[in-house]
Amino acid sequence: MAAMKPRTGEGPMEVTKEGRSLILRVPIDGGGRLVLELNAEEASNLRDCLLGVTDTVAS
Repeated sequence: MAAMKPRTGEGPMEVTKEGRSLILRVPIDGGGRLVLELNAEEASNLRDCLLGVTDTVAS
């Protein structure tokens, strides 16, 4: 039987490369992590969206 690991949202946001995909892990409130698998184009689009929003907030 596999060992059970606690599900916590603690820890940093991280991105790893696995094959052709980028795996984004984001801690969420209430415990656990949101895990997204993105290709390079999707990651670029996400970056552009985030930059657009953060540039507006910073101004």
